Amino acid sequence: METTRFLNIDILNVSQQELLEQLDEGVLVTPNLDHLVKLQKDKEFYEAYGQSEWVVCDSRILYMLSKLLKKPLPEAIPGSSFFPAFYRYHKDNPDCKIFLLGAAEGVAEKAKREINESLGRNIVVGAHSPSFGFEKNEEECSQLVDIVNASGASVLLVGVGAPKQEKWIRKYRYRMPNVKIFMALGATIDFEANELKRAPAVYQKIGMEWFYRFLKEPRRLYRRYFIDDIKFFYYFLKQLLGIYKNPFSCDKGKY
Repeated sequence: METTRFLNIDILNVSQQELLEQLDEGVLVTPNLDHLVKLQKDKEFYEAYGQSEWVVCDSRILYMLSKLLKKPLPEAIPGSSFFPAFYRYHKDNPDCKIFLLGAAEGVAEKAKREINESLGRNIVVGAHSPSFGFEKNEEECSQLVDIVNASGASVLLVGVGAPKQEKWIRKYRYRMPNVKIFMALGATIDFEANELKRAPAVYQKIGMEWFYRFLKEPRRLYRRYFIDDIKFFYYFLKQLLGIYKNPFSCDKGKY
């Protein structure tokens, strides 16, 4: 499958329909501007990306900027849109059993109920909201692995924010042999539980969904959107000028 290079990662040239049809195993990660900035300094995050089989464009802005590159992306596939399309696509697939891991206390369970009621079957077989800082607690992480394994899930959605979710999947994926598909999808669980609302279609279409989210949570998101993410455009300009260098180019791995 062809890819489009953004800075130091390759994003798959895939449509949502193609992804639905072909995603039967592996790790799905969804890069946006924030991820790409973090991938310039966080080696562990970069390595987690390098070991992910499905790297798919989450951002309408990246999709539009890809038109400046030799291989433009066919579309943006936001995780919060893809996940409901995924479980509807597998509505009648008895082998698709989903576990939701993430969000605040009680939110994952609420999302589980909402999804199962909408489909009329229990496609979501388990849900759990871990404690704050759980990724630093090996005992709790082992318990989470046991909970997922006991559920019989074949799909695990981890929604605890980047880069935490990608690193956690990389570290523990091989301790969950029955899970075929891992998805690192940020706030998707909150959307499914109706704790957060997606931006109106007009915001999504023009690549301004991030601004809608900022208006909803300005204090939390100001630094991310107006300080940290701005760095992406500096790196991308260097790529267009042919002077960008991968900070981890001497490391071995997928990239």
